[in-house]
Amino acid sequence: MAAQLDFSSEDLLARILTSLSDDKAEDIVQIDLHGKSSMGDYMVIASGRSTRQVSAMSEKLVEKLKAEFGVNARIEGKETGDWVLIDTGDVIVHLFRPEVREFYQLEKMWLPSGGTLQN
Repeated sequence: MAAQLDFSSEDLLARILTSLSDDKAEDIVQIDLHGKSSMGDYMVIASGRSTRQVSAMSEKLVEKLKAEFGVNARIEGKETGDWVLIDTGDVIVHLFRPEVREFYQLEKMWLPSGGTLQN
C-alpha cells in the first residue's frame, strides 16, 4: 500500500486502534488531548500479555504507520517490552505489560473532569 500523504490525526488514530485490536491488545483506551496538551491530539494506552507481545505489537504498528502514512514514529522501550512509547507526532501510544500499567496508572493523569475515558 502506498503511503498516504494527506491524512488527519483521526485517520492515524483509527489505524492505530485497528492495528492494536488486530494484534490482540487488551484494555485499549483512547484519550482526546485537544485543549489539554500541545504534545499531540490523542493518546492511546493499551496492554499486552507479555514483553514479547508488547514488543511485537509496537514493531508492527510502527511498520504499518510507515508503510501506510509515511510516518516515521519515534519508539522507545521496545527492547525491554515493559512500557513502549510510540510518538507519531499527532498520536502518542503507550503499550504496557499489565503490571507496569497498573503501577504507573497513566490514565488517571489524563482523566477528563467527568472521570470517564473513551474505550
